[in-house]
Amino acid sequence: MASIRDIAKLAGVSAASVSRILNNDETFSINENTRKRVIEIANSLNYSKNQNRKNRDVGDKNTIALITRHQIDNEKSDPYFMFIRKGVEAEAKKWRLKTFRAFSMRDQEKDIYQLGKYGAVVIIGEMTLDALEEIRKINPNIVLIDSYSEYAGFDCVQTDFAQKTHEILDLLKSKGHKNIAFIGGRGSRVNLAGEVVYYQEEIRSENYRQWMILNHLEKYIHVLQDEWSPGAGLELGTKIVNMKPRPSAIVVASDPMAVGVYKAVINAGLSIPEDISIISFDDIEMAKYMTPSLSTVRLNAEEVGKIGVELVKGKLLNVRGMPVRVVCSSELVLRESVDECSNKEV
Repeated sequence: MASIRDIAKLAGVSAASVSRILNNDETFSINENTRKRVIEIANSLNYSKNQNRKNRDVGDKNTIALITRHQIDNEKSDPYFMFIRKGVEAEAKKWRLKTFRAFSMRDQEKDIYQLGKYGAVVIIGEMTLDALEEIRKINPNIVLIDSYSEYAGFDCVQTDFAQKTHEILDLLKSKGHKNIAFIGGRGSRVNLAGEVVYYQEEIRSENYRQWMILNHLEKYIHVLQDEWSPGAGLELGTKIVNMKPRPSAIVVASDPMAVGVYKAVINAGLSIPEDISIISFDDIEMAKYMTPSLSTVRLNAEEVGKIGVELVKGKLLNVRGMPVRVVCSSELVLRESVDECSNKEV
């Protein structure tokens, strides 16, 4: 059951004020809107004045069920999603909400009906529309994090990677680059059976294509996609360095893939950035220690998770009726891997 402190924190008033409002203290003078807000929050949290003091732990309706992209054992291989989850858990704790890892979306056996007993469901990563509709029948309080599917009716937290891709390409163009290639992973959604459905229209790759077309550079479009791994980066990078004419710059969709691209460039006897400039996404810890240091896009993934909890609070308190999309800003960190284009023939 929710406690007076829970209500006070959500309402932005003291616990003493909440107590006096809920006990109808006629001598207590307070703004009527504040009084109404406290009562609405108490009702939404199913607060009972007669609850036993020993039972003040947050109940199921004040618990966020998490559906994660990866299983616990392999989550560290993709720290981006791990940090989003940690952000959700930290922010929930701040507001005295519990979190429960219901299942990984890739689990073949899922008890989706358990989701109905929790206050809200946070899904980190992309699931198919059919899967989301089935979950919504059980629990309508769904918040999607890092989902770029234009599904109507769902609260969603996204990144600005579409705009940031254009910003990267504008920068490369300003340095004389025209023959710019793109390396990335395939987009994917997961269905209720845990099966991965791949698609090529990943947010960064699509915005790369759009930018190249808008800037009349269609003849230089090279999009190579595979797994999100250093090994795939090495394989795809090798294909690019052997192209004729060879691209003078590469945009890579993730730092782990960029590690493989670096290896491909070195294996070909080429130099970064003298022969090929490279910009990536993620800003993992080792990016600044690579030789040369990697230019990349930095996003605070934990903050993305925390914003997801803000949307959950709106669901729990019924403060709005329309779904919203929140776009989180990232930062382009320029290091040593980008230079002026030296190949004036392209």
